[in-house]
Amino acid sequence: MFLPRRRLNFALVFLLTGAAMFAEPPEGFRSLLNGEDISGWWGAETENPREWMAMSDDALKAKKAASRIEVAKHWRIEGAELVNPGTGPYLTSDENFGDYELLVEYRTVAGADSGIYLKGCPQVQIWDYTESGGKWAIGADKGSGGLWNNSAGAFGKDPLVLADRAFGEWNQFRIVQCGARTWVWLNEQLVVEGALLENYFDKTRRLPIPARGPIQLQTHGGEIRWRNIFVREIDSTEANQRLAKRATRGFESIFTGRDFKGWTGAVADYQIEGGAMLSRPDKGGVIHTEKDYANFKVRFEYRLPPDGNSGLAIRYPGEGNTAYVGMTEVQVLDDTAEKHADLDARQYNGSVYGMIAAHRGYHRKVGEWNFEEVTVVGSTIKVELNGSVILDGDVSSVTEFMADNPHPGKDRTTGSFGFTGHRSPVAFRNISIRTLP
Repeated sequence: MFLPRRRLNFALVFLLTGAAMFAEPPEGFRSLLNGEDISGWWGAETENPREWMAMSDDALKAKKAASRIEVAKHWRIEGAELVNPGTGPYLTSDENFGDYELLVEYRTVAGADSGIYLKGCPQVQIWDYTESGGKWAIGADKGSGGLWNNSAGAFGKDPLVLADRAFGEWNQFRIVQCGARTWVWLNEQLVVEGALLENYFDKTRRLPIPARGPIQLQTHGGEIRWRNIFVREIDSTEANQRLAKRATRGFESIFTGRDFKGWTGAVADYQIEGGAMLSRPDKGGVIHTEKDYANFKVRFEYRLPPDGNSGLAIRYPGEGNTAYVGMTEVQVLDDTAEKHADLDARQYNGSVYGMIAAHRGYHRKVGEWNFEEVTVVGSTIKVELNGSVILDGDVSSVTEFMADNPHPGKDRTTGSFGFTGHRSPVAFRNISIRTLP
């Protein structure tokens, strides 16, 4: 619903920009170059963005000011083109982005090795794809556009097709990123399809890339020219639609949005509004599927009210407190609420309650819909929120529990799926589940 017209506009822009002039962005996009200088950018190397994001305002301002002295030595504007000889700091946007679509053209030379860092993390690869470039042993034969810094064998590391044009010709990238989920088109060919961009700066690969971060143009090994750098921020509705359409095979809807067919438990404590189920005011039971599941993947959207508090019942036996008698409760919580400021880390949004803490800062603003995917296999649980994996843990290895309160149900192998009401009208919709081997 949101691709064909923009793709056509993108193609027209590139057909009309052979002359040395700045093109008008396609509808909905804006340019990250002003046509006169490199204001709006600063210089950084391959450095953990979380470290400079944690600096004081004054310290970061000084860091950027010093970097711009070096930027001026290595970067220049020639007509409509941004040029770098392959040296100096990487050009880094002052602005940070969350979910967005990026359009950019580049032209490089034999032997060059560059890329685009997303949210400050490497990278969408650009390199010499020919045998004479000398890097076939590390994947250059497969072409540009892959998430090359992902771990060996990871989905998205290698591009799906070789789409580079000959040296001397301009190449066009279209990059869409929702959370860490990344789609890349090179010269209108899909080369990365919804892969997670791994966090290069966390060797465990369990800490996701930042929820927001800069676009960074990496250059080394030879001259590279850039032009027509356009960006469009994606709203939560579009991002959720894109995430929901990824790898849908095998998923079955388990909530009609009209009635509670297939559900049992505290059904009377819940109501349906606008195709979503939510607990009634001051009610707090567990509503769960009639069917039991062993290994499964569940997808849904949820919306938090201010101070919102609910949870997911995982392998629930049908009665009792699912956080303890079920395998677990995965928290659904407004982490930003003042009343939740002093909780145990294992109580925050996405956490395996009382056992494993999730990474914070990835749910959307209160009142917006979030997209979540939870995968349960054996004793492991993975929680992906808005395109970023915020928890990937194994309850069988947990030996320390919140308040020293044991969780006898954590070793359950089957049970129902559901929602735990905590007297808060958290809304859930578009619920589908896929049974796994």
